[in-house]
Amino acid sequence: MKEQDSIPTSKTQRSAKFVKTGFKVGGNYIKHYSKKLFNPALNKDELNLDNATDIYTSLSELKGSALKVAQMLSMDKNILPKAYVDQFSLSQYNAPPLSGPLIVRTFTKYFGKTPSQIFDEFNIKSANAASIGQVHQASLKGKKLAVKIQYPGVGDSISSDLKMVKPFAFRLLGMSQKELEVYMSEVEDRLLEETDYDLEIKRSIEFSEACKNIPNLVFPTYYPDLSSKRIITMDWLDGLHMKEFMKTNPSQEICNQVGQALWDFYNFQQHELRAVHADPHPGNFLITPDGKLGVIDFGCIKEMPSDFYDPFFSLTSTDMLQDKTKTIKAFRELEMIRVNDSPAQIEFFYQVYKEMIELFAQPYMSETFDFSKKGYFDNLYNYGERIAGMPEFKQARGVKHFIYVNRTNFGLYNMLHELGAIVRTDTWKPHINTPY
Repeated sequence: MKEQDSIPTSKTQRSAKFVKTGFKVGGNYIKHYSKKLFNPALNKDELNLDNATDIYTSLSELKGSALKVAQMLSMDKNILPKAYVDQFSLSQYNAPPLSGPLIVRTFTKYFGKTPSQIFDEFNIKSANAASIGQVHQASLKGKKLAVKIQYPGVGDSISSDLKMVKPFAFRLLGMSQKELEVYMSEVEDRLLEETDYDLEIKRSIEFSEACKNIPNLVFPTYYPDLSSKRIITMDWLDGLHMKEFMKTNPSQEICNQVGQALWDFYNFQQHELRAVHADPHPGNFLITPDGKLGVIDFGCIKEMPSDFYDPFFSLTSTDMLQDKTKTIKAFRELEMIRVNDSPAQIEFFYQVYKEMIELFAQPYMSETFDFSKKGYFDNLYNYGERIAGMPEFKQARGVKHFIYVNRTNFGLYNMLHELGAIVRTDTWKPHINTPY
């Protein structure tokens, strides 16, 4: 993949890139409708592919928050046409890497030294390049290290980038303006945290220590003295990302072992820490040669306040759904049903959200769950497609915490589905403080 010698960092440069991409997308629509004049039966597959390719190419060159939004959307498979999912999912694993001179300049800025003056060895070619930064292999005093370097300008351009990506998101997601504002505000808060590598180092050490006793999980050791606001140094973990791991045709036993580690990792955090690693895409994990799950990124953490945690997990892990009055009370607390809703609206949203919770909670309803079951995921995606087309959901519903908590749990479900894992789902249970 061709290296980038520079990244547009000023608001003017980045805005110009968005405008240029907008013209390309407009041209794609003109081309599509011109063809449709001669072939009325033409579908939008080619249009979607052209748009997805142009948008992804632009975002991958800009890096940062815009590319991160694409990555998030690629995980929500029932929102976007397949062409967008396929293109945007590239950002889960790699994007065009930065050139060597740009890497050296970043080190000189934050350490006053080049990589070769800090490490015994430093591979100037990146091992992995994603949305916020890229990883290089290094060594020091016999230790093999991973050095994550944030792209220049990423942390400073979040707000302006998200304003510019709004028109694309508005068209792709079909959200109302109000709903889009809530979505983008929550995304901006998490991204500001995710680009603060001082904060990530602190959280990485805290979370890896808290989760160290969960079976079949491994974490790198982090080195604050070799890290800065834009650079993180940690142990190098040998292993494969999930896509490559599945190509090795692993046994069901190993898939179950990795899947159990994933399940326990996420549910331990949600129920014991009330804060969770909220970036569950396969690029943040490695499967080691001995079949353990390596966690290599703690940039995105979502804390869950009690006024969200208690009603949400009461719905998913108790028999509350059997009591309509209590269920509606919880839906009101979570702003899924509003104070000014009519009786007909209350009944409509009660039925639709009850179906959603019942689907989501299925894995919790027995001691074990087989995530390879295609029928279960077909039902999830069909439900998502159905409500996405309902006019009632053009306006914002639900508190902002749903954005990352839903992303976290459905991202977990998708990874377990990709593994085809059968896991025990009763290992970590919710602790509900508010009686209903």
